[in-house]
Amino acid sequence: MSDTVAASDTTTLTQTAPPKRLNFFERYLSIWVLICMAVGVALGKLLPGTVAALSRLEFGQGSQVNIPIAVLIWLMIYPMMLKIDFGSLVGVTKRPKGLLITLFVNWLVKPFSMAFFAWLFLQHVFAAWIDPETARNYTAGLIILAAAPCTAMVFVWSYLTDGDPAYTLVQVAVNDLIMLFAFAPIVMFLCGVANVVVPSKVLITSVVVFIVIPLAAGYLTRTLLLKSHGREWFEKNFLPKFHPVTVVALLATLVLIFAFQAENLTTKWFAVILLAVPILVQVYFNSSLAYGLMRLFKVPHNVASPGALIGASNFFELAVAVAITLFGPGSPAALACVVSVLVEVPVMLSVCKLCNATRAWYQRGAQAGA
Repeated sequence: MSDTVAASDTTTLTQTAPPKRLNFFERYLSIWVLICMAVGVALGKLLPGTVAALSRLEFGQGSQVNIPIAVLIWLMIYPMMLKIDFGSLVGVTKRPKGLLITLFVNWLVKPFSMAFFAWLFLQHVFAAWIDPETARNYTAGLIILAAAPCTAMVFVWSYLTDGDPAYTLVQVAVNDLIMLFAFAPIVMFLCGVANVVVPSKVLITSVVVFIVIPLAAGYLTRTLLLKSHGREWFEKNFLPKFHPVTVVALLATLVLIFAFQAENLTTKWFAVILLAVPILVQVYFNSSLAYGLMRLFKVPHNVASPGALIGASNFFELAVAVAITLFGPGSPAALACVVSVLVEVPVMLSVCKLCNATRAWYQRGAQAGA
């Protein structure tokens, strides 16, 4: 009975929003991603000075949070925050299975599975092309990456899969709290690196920039417009206007990311290809594991999809900063974290597509015997 009620409560949170239909941009999103990659690399090579100046724009020296990227991510996250019914946050504690599965995959599976995949591919399968010391450094970088669950972009993935915005917020917030004390010990244990220092400025700045600010803006906008125009106008007239903004901001973010990394892409392309393999395996392994467990335990799809995406993506800003702090900006470990920036967005879009395509299959299994 409780599972049925939980599913009903979760469905209520999003039932007012019409099911997403693939528009022109979404239908050909893979093509747009490839175009953005090409445009970004071209800009990085043709206008290196301009791109370098943009990459140096940060929220304070050493924060590793780029202002242009942050603004674009705000444009992606803000619509998600507008959808959050803050009164429903308390209800998450009554249906904790999705949160518990997310935490299990993020903290008890993901760092250790990445350590295994990195060891397998970089130190054994690709041993003919990578010297042992470089392979160990690459492995350390990927472990650092996997020990930092994603924050900001999860809201975008959740939006694209019709995720429950309130539940997604709780999943991300709890992960951030755990990261404060679990990140360093996990990295120390798996990497064998003593005196791991988590750059608190990077972590705090990222949480404030990517969660607190858009959350506050969304809350204020939602509260004021619900009072002045009513719920029906807000949900049917105001919210739909932001969908094209989200898509355009996502594509612009891709252009910038690939522009910033154009040099790595063109000069270290073989290393990028090799590093992409364990990252890809890790993403699909963890997202499938989380998604399957959610279905097994009959968690609603609008909680399971964001949970699967949280389990597969990474907080690459923090990972890059830690790798640079420990091994240096030109180190193999730092490059391994940078490759995640290149791979993650296109791959996570494919996971979003899979979650949407398997919605009917998922719901049949989740409802069976409920």
